Amino acid sequence: MEPCAECGAPMNPRSCDELFHALLALDHSRQAPWGPLHGVSVACFLLQHPSRLPSDDGAMAWALLRAYLDGGLDEVDQLVGQARRGNSHRVQSPPSRVARDAALPHRSAPRSGYSVTIEDVAVDGTFPAAEFTERVEAWATATVDAWSRGT
Repeated sequence: MEPCAECGAPMNPRSCDELFHALLALDHSRQAPWGPLHGVSVACFLLQHPSRLPSDDGAMAWALLRAYLDGGLDEVDQLVGQARRGNSHRVQSPPSRVARDAALPHRSAPRSGYSVTIEDVAVDGTFPAAEFTERVEAWATATVDAWSRGT
């Protein structure tokens, strides 16, 4: 079976999409360790599958990963809170830009070359709780590294 055209992960026995939907189900349980890392997991998946990036071309996903790697979940929570406040209908001024330097490196999206993909985080397809946080951190690091070097 061919590897994923975007991240390079083997697509056997499950595709990246199937794994992502399984991860989202765990994330939405809001239970640790999956729930608290929902935003980080989604950001990793989107940046490794750039055909799915939202209209901001990955700026928020990039900022979220940088916040996570620089300051952990506390910094991610601050960034998300700032974005929510900026998008509130109660705010009279236009939404502010993300406070961090959210600009992706001036490169095209990497075509594979990721040392860690969703398949690695899934382990056996079940995203086991044991060492999940460490696997997500490795996923975030691999994603930022690949985008930074333009692989």
